[in-house]
Amino acid sequence: MSSKALKQICAYVTGADLSSEMISVAKEVCHGLQGYDFIVSRAEEIPARKEKYDIVTAAGVIPWVEQEKFLENLNRLVQKQTYVLIYDFWVSDQMKGSEAYSIWWHDAYLKAFPKSFRREHIWTAQEVALYGFSMIDQVQYNMEYEFDCDSFINFMMIQSNVNVKIEGEGRSAKEIRKWFEQSLKAVFNQEKKKVIFKGYSWYMKSR
Repeated sequence: MSSKALKQICAYVTGADLSSEMISVAKEVCHGLQGYDFIVSRAEEIPARKEKYDIVTAAGVIPWVEQEKFLENLNRLVQKQTYVLIYDFWVSDQMKGSEAYSIWWHDAYLKAFPKSFRREHIWTAQEVALYGFSMIDQVQYNMEYEFDCDSFINFMMIQSNVNVKIEGEGRSAKEIRKWFEQSLKAVFNQEKKKVIFKGYSWYMKSR
């Protein structure tokens, strides 16, 4: 979806992901459309093209990359004055007007499904300058998204820490879904609720 958004302003778009499954889905979504190329690659190892890139976006990447290798490779891939947008967002422990949700998050959810490791370091202007980039701005924001209980459970079932229990530890998806249904029943009370998402955008430019 990020690639399709870029294609509205770009003649050619390369999409890269470490997951071959994600790349397969991207190819299906863009099947028959011209001007796309999708590759399976670590962000630190995306190969250079003859024509260097002049716009780069990185969605949900920073917690998983090695900063120095990523910036070194990025510098090799881009033209001078290339704009780089790095962004991410995630579900938080807050629901609009609901203290019960925050209690559920910390006392039930995180105890049952501990968060997997993420690099939380916020890159500084001084750090990116070492690799030929200027940090133009860094913005943090909150977003609201409305769920009913069933749609929220569908969303939570694809979270990485939940999938660790299913794929890594062999727990039944049916059993986990039932746990969500029972523990969230009093939080949603058959109503739609607005969950708070947190996110950030970093705007950089190559020199």
